Amino acid sequence: MASLCSRIAVNTARKNVLCTSYRFATKVTMGDPVEHATGLEKRELMAKVAGNENPFDLKVIKRGPGTKDKPNEIPSAFDARLVGCICEEESTSVNWMWLYKGQPRRCECGHWFNLVHKAPV
Repeated sequence: MASLCSRIAVNTARKNVLCTSYRFATKVTMGDPVEHATGLEKRELMAKVAGNENPFDLKVIKRGPGTKDKPNEIPSAFDARLVGCICEEESTSVNWMWLYKGQPRRCECGHWFNLVHKAPV
């Protein structure tokens, strides 16, 4: 009698576990990351959705002619920005300099740079 009762209890428990696992086995996914983001992260994601893949202007900018009349324009939302110039194409060193708004600056290699205003993200 005891073995019959134990089998009934085990089968009943197994049946309940199987039913509950099927009942609650729904697929749960996270929503869109833009919906969960806040602050600066949200503004960055919104800029990327709008098509701006470089909202903070951190990617490398190719140098243009860089003359005093037509300097290379470096975007910045601030009054100053640290800029690195790779003077020779095969060089392994970077010449760093501070650019200030309204003050074009010449690198050691002879290229001119100017800071231009860009709206912040």
